[in-house]
Parts: sequence; C-alpha cells; structure tokens
Amino acid sequence: MRFSSNPALRWFGIALFLLALLARPAACAQGIDVSKYQGKINWTKVAKTKKVKFVYIRATEGATIRDKFYQTNLTAARKAGILVGSYHVYSSKTTAYQQFANFKAMVPRKSQDLIPVLDIEGHHSGRLYMGRVDKLLELMEAEYGVKPMIYTSEKVYKEHFASRKYRKYHIFVAKYEGYPVIRFTLWQHSKTGRVKGIAGAVDLDKFHPKHSLADIRMPRPRKKNAAAQAAEADTSASAAAPPAT
Repeated sequence: MRFSSNPALRWFGIALFLLALLARPAACAQGIDVSKYQGKINWTKVAKTKKVKFVYIRATEGATIRDKFYQTNLTAARKAGILVGSYHVYSSKTTAYQQFANFKAMVPRKSQDLIPVLDIEGHHSGRLYMGRVDKLLELMEAEYGVKPMIYTSEKVYKEHFASRKYRKYHIFVAKYEGYPVIRFTLWQHSKTGRVKGIAGAVDLDKFHPKHSLADIRMPRPRKKNAAAQAAEADTSASAAAPPAT
C-alpha cells in the first residue's frame, strides 16, 4: 500500500488503513450462534457456504429450561463438519448448582469442540449477584476442564468483569454498532445476519484480530501415564476377584 507524500494525507491514510484492519473479519474463521428461534436448520447448506466454521448452540437456561432444538443442532452441525460449542443462559432466579446440573445433563464434555459459554444478558446490568456467577463458572470449569467463555454486553462487562480477577476468561461481547471498546475474544457484531440453510436472521460472530479458533478449542483429554494405568488395572482386578474366605 502506498501513502501520499503530503504528511497530513499520509497520516490520514495510515489511520484509515488501521481502522480497516480492526474492522475486518478475522481471516481464520467466523461463526454463528443459534437457538430454537432459528427453527429447523439445514446444516449441510450452512457448511457448504464455507463461511461458517463454528457455531455456539443454546443448550439451557436457568435450572429447568432446555432448548428443544439443541440435540438436533448439535448432531447435525458436527456431522456437517462445523465445530460446535454450547452455551447456558444465566438466571438470577435459581442457584448456581441448579443451573450447572441443568447444563451438565444436556452437554456431555465429549460432544464439545469448543469451550462452554456462560451467557449473561444485558438486563442483568447493575444487579448481578457475583457470588452465584463465580460459583457457576467454577462448576463449569471443574466439569469441562477449562474456564468458560463469558458472553455479555459492554455495560455488564464494565460493571462486573473488568477487574483483574476475570482476566483469564475469554470474553464474547455483543455489540451491533461500532467497534467494541473492551477486551474480547469473540464479537457478536450482528443479530440480523443471513446464512444459507437458516430461515431468517442469525447472530454473526468474529474473532478479535489477535485471537483464533485455537483459543477456544476444548483441551484434549490428558493421557494417563503408565503408573496411573497400572493402578487402575490393579483396582479393577481387585474388584473382580472373589472375596477371601
């Protein structure tokens, strides 16, 4: 790229170039997030567009709500070759343990390609009980072996998640006008996107230029060393042996 010899025009050109870099979609992969509100999705068509590399699917909300299309979407999206993650919508009406039990029952770790997401909607602004949020994050991390990503608005982030305590969590920010002014890994930049295979609007997500799919992939299960495997074998053999007389 060439810039004008005029200093003012040159710096103006550089500024425009940098803004374009920030605003452009990350080249590595882009995704969507869906729920029952998208209805029946043709995941084969979605995959054929080659624009959607990953999807976050609504699994649960609160202590009892389960998305009726979750299992269908999960199975079909993975079969089509799209990486899949799941999200839970936080409720202020039930305990962390009740919400975690609901999510865990619907979302087996082995079925997930991407780290789980805790969805904290904007209406929680100013009245979020952080003790419950922290416990839910803790329970999810213990079960899935990785810190969940936190989805929320800029306002809720600034009020509750801007402290050093949450620096190790990936942030999934929803903002539809202008570029986010907070740190983020994923940006839900549109709620009116159009993708072949989905009737109606769908949320569109893209990475911060410094992040990629590698940052939100589920960790591989740790291989057990020889000593651990031998100990398990001994335990199984002992359990199977008849009791001494």
